[in-house]
Amino acid sequence: MSIPRPEDVHPIFVRAFNAGDLDALTALYEPDAVLVPDPGQRARGTAAIREAFARIFALQPRMELSTETIVESGDGLALLHGKWILTGSAPNGDAVRMEGRSAEMIRRQAGGGWLYVLDNPFAG
Repeated sequence: MSIPRPEDVHPIFVRAFNAGDLDALTALYEPDAVLVPDPGQRARGTAAIREAFARIFALQPRMELSTETIVESGDGLALLHGKWILTGSAPNGDAVRMEGRSAEMIRRQAGGGWLYVLDNPFAG
């Protein structure tokens, strides 16, 4: 799946994330994309990104994500900043709540859609 416009990135991501759809989430990333699943960690490539999201889904998470800025370069790159809140349940039943600011780089693909190149939910 590709994303039709940069402003569609966050809504499409949130729908896939809240549905727990690993296939749909993984399809939003270029094959060699990088995700920061936790501060200081890197998941490179769609297989590693899929594994990172599978671990996150153990929390039965729900996410809210609002786009703060989108900056397009004009040469097929765009930088997004967002603010997110994640709620869920730890394996022991304790409530989990995390929030942060993200920075994502997306690239226009040959077919015209956009995919993640870099995704850092802990950028701010």
